[in-house]
Amino acid sequence: MVRKRTAHDWIVDSVLYTIIISVAVLCILPVINTLAISLSSSSKAAAGLVYLWPVDFTFSSYRRMMSDNQFTTAFWISTQRVLLGTTINMTLAIVMAYPLSKSKTIFRARNVYLWLMVFTMLFSGGLIPWYMTIRTLGLIDKIWALVLPGAVPVFNTILLMNFFKGVPHELEEASLIDGAGPWRTMVQIFVPISLPALATITLFSAVGHWNAFFDGLILMNKPINYPLQTYIRRLVINIDYAGITDPEEFKQLLEISGKTFNAAKIFVSMIPIMCIYPFLQRYFVKGIVLGSVKE
Repeated sequence: MVRKRTAHDWIVDSVLYTIIISVAVLCILPVINTLAISLSSSSKAAAGLVYLWPVDFTFSSYRRMMSDNQFTTAFWISTQRVLLGTTINMTLAIVMAYPLSKSKTIFRARNVYLWLMVFTMLFSGGLIPWYMTIRTLGLIDKIWALVLPGAVPVFNTILLMNFFKGVPHELEEASLIDGAGPWRTMVQIFVPISLPALATITLFSAVGHWNAFFDGLILMNKPINYPLQTYIRRLVINIDYAGITDPEEFKQLLEISGKTFNAAKIFVSMIPIMCIYPFLQRYFVKGIVLGSVKE
């Protein structure tokens, strides 16, 4: 029997929808404001006259950013980093989380490995030893320097380990009775039913690799090897008005300021993540909740 909705129910729903819509608007407004500033002239942006609509509309900041061939190169390097880094992170997280999800009676050294992982979350070896290790391995100025040092995502591994613990033991026992070994059980049983957790840590890894800029600045000696975030962070400093003889180009440079340029680089950086997130967000909350609970 369907309960008839009362006036109280309508009021509660109205309040909840109002709160949700308000939070959504608060999240969207900064993005719109950033886009508006990036499409406005430098004088209007510096004067604080730009809010949700561009003033003195111009693409100067974007043209300046994309006119350099290094922008395309940096974008491709970041794309490679996300693809390689996320693949390595996911593979190692799954391979490590599966045995660590077993009890101590099955995997006796479980606690040793687990405490070693937790130790790396609490203590760091330091920036100088980190750099010297990467340099000794000959990874400087190579894409592998951006993906191998963080190949094992400890937080993601623990999240996935707790998710694996929630998988019914009967499924694993049934696969073992059917003759499946540990590798086949992990690949054909645990991985397919762990999509919420896998989607969550995939999002974490992809966003982390895409937004990272500091390691590119330290580990890449040649600007041509910079990933996108490092490139656009340095690009603001490198706006040079000297030596400009073309009046049209000089006019375009005058329309660019640090504020509009920063807004343009922030918006460009957000585009790939905004394209990925809608496909993974339905798994996000479920993966976080189920993977964060330890029995």
